[in-house]
Amino acid sequence: MVSLLGFVMMLVFIALIVTRKMSALLALIVVPLFFAIIGGFGKDLGPMILEGLSGVAPTGIMLMFAVMYFGIMIDAGLFEPLIKKILAIVKGDPLKIVIGTAVLSALVAFDGDGTTTYIITVSAMLPLYTYLGMNPLILTCVSMMAFGVMNMLPWGGPTARAVSALNLDANDVFLPLVPIMAVGLAWVFFTAYVLGKKERTRLGIMDLDMSKLPLQFQEEAATVVDSELKRPKLIWFNFLLTLSLITALVIGVLPLPVLFLIGFALALLVNYPNLEIQKKVLASHSDSVLIVVALIFASGVFTGILSGTHMVDEMANSLISIIPEELGSSFALITAITSMPLTYVMANDPYYFGVVPIIAQTAAAYGVDPVEIARASVLGQPLHAMSPLIASTHLLVGMAKVDFGEHQKFILKWAIGTCVVMIIAALLTGAISM
Repeated sequence: MVSLLGFVMMLVFIALIVTRKMSALLALIVVPLFFAIIGGFGKDLGPMILEGLSGVAPTGIMLMFAVMYFGIMIDAGLFEPLIKKILAIVKGDPLKIVIGTAVLSALVAFDGDGTTTYIITVSAMLPLYTYLGMNPLILTCVSMMAFGVMNMLPWGGPTARAVSALNLDANDVFLPLVPIMAVGLAWVFFTAYVLGKKERTRLGIMDLDMSKLPLQFQEEAATVVDSELKRPKLIWFNFLLTLSLITALVIGVLPLPVLFLIGFALALLVNYPNLEIQKKVLASHSDSVLIVVALIFASGVFTGILSGTHMVDEMANSLISIIPEELGSSFALITAITSMPLTYVMANDPYYFGVVPIIAQTAAAYGVDPVEIARASVLGQPLHAMSPLIASTHLLVGMAKVDFGEHQKFILKWAIGTCVVMIIAALLTGAISM
């Protein structure tokens, strides 16, 4: 009976989000509360929810300060010299322009936000594509592929959701993914090389001086950053701080929430010591921070009730009874493969909070560690980045002035290729087991 209640709850939760009858934030709270009360667990709701909230608290803290940190770096103009350097290097060579697009997208995507990545990349690169007559679908393809890989960072949406949904340590999930992300980026650069080579063959190389571009293109190539907040004199400090932060993150010097908390404090203090400007900076990023952190804590309510009522255990037992035993040890690989279509047709919230916990609990019965399921579940992100359910996808194609359907057809095989090479790399490195 508890198993049936759990499956119905999941279906209702997914249906409400997919049909947009309720926001993910509300659904994560309201749906489990409703079904817990129906199931007769009302008197135990307090301890269950508190247990769930305490489990996701480190992830929520990490996300809040990570988003704020990279927001400060963008405001301070950390990426502006990079953009100018890339534009100076690529000049009129289509091959260099496409590779430069991949580099810029990957670096800007460090903040984990698709909207910011696309705004900066398209604003900087589209004038060159337009002026040289290059195919803008290449711009949208390479930008999205780079973001799809970088979105696996622990402060990006999918990994953070997987960590919070399964109550895992972010370091345990993420660190084995680093070489896999490197392989994914290598595939992105390979794709950029192939597409750029074709454009170079088609168009040739133009001797292009950026200063001689029409004025309208020079203006469009500027990054959208409030000039009052730029800190060009602190560029080296910000670069070294970011490099140190990433190094400490990879090595695992301190827990991720602590690293980003310290990094945020230093970045804000050094770049914006004035209290009024601090308020302006914090206010400019408060909307995105609030939404992300609220979602994580709302997920704590969902996972707390799911676990406390033992729904997830009973649902897993039901699945175990119908899955052939010989496939049990391959649950991580199955999860990685199915994450491609599932994350395309589903938003991150119903997938990571609704589907992944059940898979993880079922896989545990076959001796598969939940941390492997968490890693496997994010390997489909290059395809998820294409999903029409994501607002930033529409922003990208809109800014680049390309047809959404044409973009989907153009990127599909390359995005699948990214997922496949990352799954192979995950198997070879032992991040997931066969």
